[in-house]
Amino acid sequence: MTDLVQRILASARAKGVMISTAESCTGGMVSAALTDIAGSSAVFERGFVTYTNTAKMQMLGVRKASLDAYGAVSEQIAREMALGAIAHAEAQIAVSVTGIAGPGGSDHKPEGRVCFGITSGEHCQTETVEFGALGRANVRQAACDHALGLLLSTIDASP
Repeated sequence: MTDLVQRILASARAKGVMISTAESCTGGMVSAALTDIAGSSAVFERGFVTYTNTAKMQMLGVRKASLDAYGAVSEQIAREMALGAIAHAEAQIAVSVTGIAGPGGSDHKPEGRVCFGITSGEHCQTETVEFGALGRANVRQAACDHALGLLLSTIDASP
């Protein structure tokens, strides 16, 4: 993972972009991975750990109506989290993560379902990945790795 993070930081530095994160089920793992590398402050602006719905609303501007309609684990909320991270930070690129790390889940939202948002400016893409019931630690690590991959591909694609 260190190689991936170094590539993210180098690419962001070369493009002159700052990064922000908005995390729920990963609890700051993406931010921690980025800041494990010395010099990351040149491109990592801030991270939001918004584990509760209240935190999502207060810190990122996620709408209560969206939470009521879609639930916290949804692409709609991942979108609002990523856009909120951009709106509340001095960053040009943000990634968001919200999901069910486990144990548990439901038929409607099973363990291992994680929704991601990635934005550069006003353009935001979302996706859902079904990692499966890998166990809490493995789902969280898989989600972190996936979010880092989204960051790299988005930064590399930016002008």
